[in-house]
Amino acid sequence: MSSQMSIHEEIKEQQQKTKDMSLKGKLSYFWYYYKVHTIVTVMVIGFFIMFIYQYVTNKDYAFYAAVINADINYIENNQWGDEFAEYAGVDTEKYQVYLDTSIALSDNDSTQYSISNTEKLLAMLQAGAIDVIVADTETFEKYAQNGYFMNPEEVLPPDILAQYEDCLYYTDAATFDNGDDDTFYTESELENPADYVINHRDPSTMENPVAVGICLPEDTKLMEIGCYDYLEDLNISYQGYPSDVVLGIPLSSTKVDTVGKFLSFLKE
Repeated sequence: MSSQMSIHEEIKEQQQKTKDMSLKGKLSYFWYYYKVHTIVTVMVIGFFIMFIYQYVTNKDYAFYAAVINADINYIENNQWGDEFAEYAGVDTEKYQVYLDTSIALSDNDSTQYSISNTEKLLAMLQAGAIDVIVADTETFEKYAQNGYFMNPEEVLPPDILAQYEDCLYYTDAATFDNGDDDTFYTESELENPADYVINHRDPSTMENPVAVGICLPEDTKLMEIGCYDYLEDLNISYQGYPSDVVLGIPLSSTKVDTVGKFLSFLKE
């Protein structure tokens, strides 16, 4: 009872203090005593509104492509996403298409940014969130050696494969990592990398060739806009051959039909 009386008296006292104040004075008084409460309340309300907005407007991906180590000065994400969505007949009211060019990977880069990109890519692959990976030969081969990709000959229809005749990318399953010292991931792990020459377009150069990707030819959109021109400009090679730009379909992808449409789109 005494506690209730003290609260009542405190409120009455506060009212008496502000009774004769001007509006500006009352606002100043309120801000002085209740600033923290106000800020916290506004932040909670703002967070709640943002959460509701994202929940209501968030759309599932109809297609997600990870375009790795691309020169982003040559590519416009939104434009490409919109163009492919229209080409593939995606209902953009319900779904979104995204070409992610933010991922940069390098075995020689141990910065937090590179590590975060690697972790992001692996997490998305495991979650089945990525439908296509496009990367330079060295980067692509690292994931191919870990068995991350489908065989395009087994999942793509003949008419799509015909558009990329002689462009299949092979890796040697005999060199997959099995936990022994005879396997490798990259040139840097070879004792004499200069002596190791392999043409990933020619399965006859391998002990156990497996098709795992498609080397994008010069007449595809990604090559024509120049976002991988640096590979040729800098004479970048891998395992004795000039580096290609390779597209692969992750094993976790659930949208192979859309991947086929994307490959046709690149040829338009």
